[in-house]
Amino acid sequence: MPLAAFIPIPAAALVLAQFAGTAVLESLNRNHAFARRYQVPDAFRDVISPETHARSVEYTLAKSRHHVLAAAFETVLLLLVLASGILPTSFERWVAADPTSAWRGAAWIAGIMMMLSLPSLPFEWWEQFRIEAQFGFNTTTAATWIADRLKGLVLSLALGVPLLALMLATVTWVGSLWWLWAWAGMVAVQVTLLFLAPVLILPLFNRFTPLPEGGLRDRLLALGQRTGFSARTIQVMDGSKRSRHANAFFTGFGRFRKIVLFDTLIAQLTEPEIESVLAHEIGHQQLRHIPQRVVWGVVMLLAGFGAMGWLAAQPSFIAAFGFQSTTAVAPALVLFILLVPAVLFWTSPMGNRWSRTHEFEADAYAREAVGSPDPLISALRKLSEKNLSNLTPHPAYSAFHYSHPTLIEREAALSRQKPASHPKS
Repeated sequence: MPLAAFIPIPAAALVLAQFAGTAVLESLNRNHAFARRYQVPDAFRDVISPETHARSVEYTLAKSRHHVLAAAFETVLLLLVLASGILPTSFERWVAADPTSAWRGAAWIAGIMMMLSLPSLPFEWWEQFRIEAQFGFNTTTAATWIADRLKGLVLSLALGVPLLALMLATVTWVGSLWWLWAWAGMVAVQVTLLFLAPVLILPLFNRFTPLPEGGLRDRLLALGQRTGFSARTIQVMDGSKRSRHANAFFTGFGRFRKIVLFDTLIAQLTEPEIESVLAHEIGHQQLRHIPQRVVWGVVMLLAGFGAMGWLAAQPSFIAAFGFQSTTAVAPALVLFILLVPAVLFWTSPMGNRWSRTHEFEADAYAREAVGSPDPLISALRKLSEKNLSNLTPHPAYSAFHYSHPTLIEREAALSRQKPASHPKS
């Protein structure tokens, strides 16, 4: 087959539209931040110094320029891959020789995804060891960075290839409804990983130690009792091994649930502030945000598999990209994986708006759980200052990229009347 596969105009337009949208939003946000580089918002003039605010603008500008450059490279790479004919050529040479082999198809898909991810590694390296290091956030070493990528690759191959093979095998087993069974299998795997990841996967990358006995542990356990939230243990993760950014999260479900605090969070905040941060995370659980998101993810996954099933049944779709084996499912899967981000980009504001609603509700829950908005406001201010967060992002950029409200929005909401929901709900 000649290396001159045709890219359907709608597909090319979709990819280019995503890059154009990304570039425009980044430009709007850069200009918005630059124009306010010397203007600390009125609400924070006594909290954040002009020098820190100016440095946060510099950080925003540096990251934005890098993201546009990386997005431009990835867009050109994707278009070249689609136009070069490497996808149909490699498929015909590797898979078509034994079209009934699900393992061959799975290995081909994994190989294509790995091939496309490798050229982006220099951009990831530059962001970590130049931009993050320039602004004092990077604490990782080159050896750790490389080890993380190798571990991620091994895990992806170990989990992904068998799963892809099983997915392709269902085509032979159940026929046209393969996508429904594949969806059910994917959901089962994801649910299993929710239980196994905290025990088998996360420890491969970070060290987890029990939170020592003392005032902080007693305070957090008392918060759990007060809010009706129980966890198997409270652990500290060595987040400082890679970055000075801080966070807290839950892992596992039911009696296997664990509270995890970054060591950087403990170092940066006071005990009442850490308690308020944990109360916020408990709020997500007690207000049923996490089950809602899980259910929504399952529904969206079903829609995605349904779309893949429909596309795989359209010979014209696969043929338009130069494939001769128009009844094969593997090409449809690869094309879907490559093109679906360009569609989801335009739907991200809807998901972010829902997520921000949950964040406001969790903030309100934390305010009532600790009896005051002050500790959480203080924690958010410290984290924003230490993370050099952009205090005034452009509204359009925020809609597309911010799953959390801005600090100004969160403080305004926390200062209102107490919420109707009760922390023991």
